[in-house]
Amino acid sequence: MLFKFKSQVTSDLIMLEGDGRRLLKIMLGHDPDKGIILVKDLPAAIAKLESAVAQDEAARLQRHQDAKKALAPKDSPQHAFGEALNPVRLAQRASPMLKMLKHCVADPADMVWGV
Repeated sequence: MLFKFKSQVTSDLIMLEGDGRRLLKIMLGHDPDKGIILVKDLPAAIAKLESAVAQDEAARLQRHQDAKKALAPKDSPQHAFGEALNPVRLAQRASPMLKMLKHCVADPADMVWGV
Protein backbone atom coordinates (compact mmCIF):
# COMPACT_ATOMS: atom_id res chain seq x y z
CA MET A 1 0.00 0.00 0.00
CA LEU A 2 1.14 3.55 -0.70
CA PHE A 3 0.47 6.83 1.07
CA LYS A 4 -0.19 9.85 -1.14
CA PHE A 5 0.35 13.23 0.53
CA LYS A 6 -1.17 16.24 -1.24
CA SER A 7 -1.27 19.99 -0.97
CA GLN A 8 -2.54 22.75 -3.22
CA VAL A 9 0.91 24.38 -3.25
CA THR A 10 3.20 21.39 -3.83
CA SER A 11 3.41 18.34 -6.00
CA ASP A 12 2.19 15.04 -4.55
CA LEU A 13 4.46 13.04 -2.27
CA ILE A 14 4.08 9.27 -2.53
CA MET A 15 5.57 7.00 0.15
CA LEU A 16 5.56 3.33 0.92
CA GLU A 17 3.18 2.41 3.72
CA GLY A 18 5.84 1.73 6.35
CA ASP A 19 7.61 5.04 5.81
CA GLY A 20 4.38 7.03 5.64
CA ARG A 21 3.03 5.46 8.82
CA ARG A 22 6.31 6.06 10.65
CA LEU A 23 6.29 9.77 9.77
CA LEU A 24 2.61 10.16 10.64
CA LYS A 25 3.16 8.53 14.04
CA ILE A 26 5.98 10.95 14.73
CA MET A 27 3.99 14.01 13.66
CA LEU A 28 0.54 13.06 15.01
CA GLY A 29 1.04 10.28 17.53
CA HIS A 30 -1.05 7.90 15.38
CA ASP A 31 -1.17 6.85 11.73
CA PRO A 32 -4.63 7.14 10.15
CA ASP A 33 -5.10 5.90 6.58
CA LYS A 34 -6.32 9.34 5.54
CA GLY A 35 -6.45 12.72 7.11
CA ILE A 36 -5.44 16.35 7.09
CA ILE A 37 -2.96 18.59 8.84
CA LEU A 38 -4.30 22.12 8.96
CA VAL A 39 -2.03 25.10 8.27
CA LYS A 40 -2.19 26.13 11.93
CA ASP A 41 -0.91 22.67 13.00
CA LEU A 42 1.95 22.44 10.49
CA PRO A 43 4.63 24.16 12.64
CA ALA A 44 4.05 21.65 15.46
CA ALA A 45 4.26 18.73 12.99
CA ILE A 46 7.50 20.13 11.57
CA ALA A 47 8.99 20.57 15.05
CA LYS A 48 8.12 16.98 16.04
CA LEU A 49 9.60 15.58 12.84
CA GLU A 50 12.79 17.66 13.12
CA SER A 51 13.18 16.61 16.76
CA ALA A 52 12.77 12.93 15.85
CA VAL A 53 15.36 13.29 13.08
CA ALA A 54 17.84 14.89 15.50
CA GLN A 55 17.26 12.12 18.06
CA ASP A 56 17.68 9.45 15.38
CA GLU A 57 20.94 11.01 14.19
CA ALA A 58 22.29 11.15 17.76
CA ALA A 59 21.33 7.51 18.39
CA ARG A 60 22.84 6.50 15.06
CA LEU A 61 26.11 8.25 15.92
CA GLN A 62 26.19 6.50 19.30
CA ARG A 63 25.57 3.10 17.67
CA HIS A 64 28.34 3.81 15.19
CA GLN A 65 30.78 4.72 17.96
CA ASP A 66 29.83 1.62 19.96
CA ALA A 67 30.27 -0.60 16.90
CA LYS A 68 33.62 1.00 16.12
CA LYS A 69 34.88 0.06 19.59
CA ALA A 70 33.69 -3.53 19.15
CA LEU A 71 35.16 -4.02 15.67
CA ALA A 72 38.44 -5.76 14.98
CA PRO A 73 41.40 -3.82 13.52
CA LYS A 74 40.74 -1.91 10.30
CA ASP A 75 42.56 -4.42 8.08
CA SER A 76 40.27 -7.32 9.02
CA PRO A 77 37.28 -8.39 6.86
CA GLN A 78 34.95 -7.88 9.84
CA HIS A 79 35.66 -4.16 9.79
CA ALA A 80 34.62 -3.79 6.15
CA PHE A 81 31.48 -5.84 6.78
CA GLY A 82 30.47 -3.75 9.80
CA GLU A 83 30.88 -0.47 7.92
CA ALA A 84 28.73 -1.68 5.01
CA LEU A 85 25.64 -2.32 7.17
CA ASN A 86 24.23 1.18 7.59
CA PRO A 87 20.42 1.42 7.65
CA VAL A 88 18.55 4.17 5.84
CA ARG A 89 18.36 7.16 8.13
CA LEU A 90 15.14 8.77 9.28
CA ALA A 91 16.52 12.05 7.91
CA GLN A 92 16.50 10.55 4.41
CA ARG A 93 12.88 9.45 4.71
CA ALA A 94 11.72 12.67 6.39
CA SER A 95 13.46 15.13 4.04
CA PRO A 96 10.77 15.21 1.31
CA MET A 97 8.03 15.47 3.94
CA LEU A 98 9.78 18.33 5.72
CA LYS A 99 10.19 20.18 2.43
CA MET A 100 6.50 19.73 1.68
CA LEU A 101 5.40 20.85 5.14
CA LYS A 102 7.65 23.92 5.10
CA HIS A 103 6.35 24.89 1.69
CA CYS A 104 2.79 24.54 3.01
CA VAL A 105 3.67 26.92 5.85
CA ALA A 106 5.37 29.45 3.57
CA ASP A 107 2.49 29.48 1.08
CA PRO A 108 -0.37 28.62 3.48
CA ALA A 109 -2.11 25.39 2.52
CA ASP A 110 -3.32 22.30 4.36
CA MET A 111 -1.72 18.92 3.73
CA VAL A 112 -3.98 15.91 3.16
CA TRP A 113 -3.23 12.23 2.61
CA GLY A 114 -4.83 8.96 1.77
CA VAL A 115 -3.93 5.45 0.76
